[in-house]
Amino acid sequence: MKKLLLSIIFGLFLLAPMVTFGHQPKQSLIYLRIYEKTGIEGRFEVNANELNSVFGLDLGLHPGIERVRPYQDKIQAYLLENAKFSSELGAYRIVFTGEMSKLNLSYGDFVNFHFRLENSENLPDSLTLDYDAFFDEDPSHMCLVAMEYNWKAGLINNEHIVALYLSEGEREGSFSIKETSLWKGFLAMVKQGIWHIWIGIDHILFLLALILPSVVRRRKKDGVTGEPINNGESGIWGWVPVKNFRPAFIYILKIVTFFTIAHTITLSLASLEIITLPSRVVESIIAFSVGLAAYHNIRPIFRGEDWVIAFVFGLFHGFGFASVLGDLGFKGEYLSLSLVGFNVGVEIGQIAIIAVIFPVLYFIRNNKFYSKLMVWLSVVLIIVSAYWLVERAFDVDLPLDEIINRNILYPMANFVGLK
Repeated sequence: MKKLLLSIIFGLFLLAPMVTFGHQPKQSLIYLRIYEKTGIEGRFEVNANELNSVFGLDLGLHPGIERVRPYQDKIQAYLLENAKFSSELGAYRIVFTGEMSKLNLSYGDFVNFHFRLENSENLPDSLTLDYDAFFDEDPSHMCLVAMEYNWKAGLINNEHIVALYLSEGEREGSFSIKETSLWKGFLAMVKQGIWHIWIGIDHILFLLALILPSVVRRRKKDGVTGEPINNGESGIWGWVPVKNFRPAFIYILKIVTFFTIAHTITLSLASLEIITLPSRVVESIIAFSVGLAAYHNIRPIFRGEDWVIAFVFGLFHGFGFASVLGDLGFKGEYLSLSLVGFNVGVEIGQIAIIAVIFPVLYFIRNNKFYSKLMVWLSVVLIIVSAYWLVERAFDVDLPLDEIINRNILYPMANFVGLK
């Protein structure tokens, strides 16, 4: 088993491609968010090295926000002077919100200055940017513009599709923001649902814990032969493989149905802001759900009623999915279509995961080692659950999640075109 796991992980690393769009040392980036009702928001992302060079500062490559704050007005005034947005409807005034954030990279942090375009509620067909910042000081500098969020254009949490490249020799450019349709936005939400079930390792492991017993049933067995016996006879309780496909499939169908109903209910309630729960509480309970479902495989808690775990904890997984929409920049635009699309994506992702795992489980169910394998996998899941529970409940920053996301999940998503 150890060799198998190592082989799988090694294979994933071989598949991981290089990300073609990213932050580079001599780049500034502008991310825009296009909202139908509230207009256009965005942020400038500037490398700390550029700030040091242009303003004669000594911030270092990894400055804390508080080190940059004394120079915030000066930097924003420079950006205002050197960045002009306009469209067929006229020029837009950049209004900084006062918010700053930071992206940490090994070769230098990017400091982010957040803004909105005044009077942009009436969205134009296209935007024009006239940008002169940093080019005079560094002719090799480049500015990249991306629409990070534009629901009807099908861009949700987009970081890799560049709308505009500007350089020292080409400081002005235009790009369309109105090549849009409801269908593009719906498909984008489906894609986000797929992506977030795939990167939601806690959701995947919860499903895994639930479906491990799908191909076996807990019965009395002869202590010597291991053959199932009548309940009235003396023997030991153990796992017996199902004889045919139908009961295993019905078990899977029941579990997935109750899990889907549960997370759909709470995803909708949270998105409508009818019920909200603290993220820390939700994430802690989700972590606990993995361990409880795994423990149920060792010592059944709800004998014959496995759907109870799927439904009860599925409610909390729904709150977890709802927090994702906020992270995507979602502000309630096209709420019904967004919820349906995201849910469809989650279901497609779940079905894909089960379609990979379930046939393997069904194929090996008759092997004597399966019951031991299920127990040992459940023990591993309990350990992982405890790790996450400590991390989330006590707000302890442990490195394992970031290592998995950075080196396995995000490269895989780029490979299959989800990010």
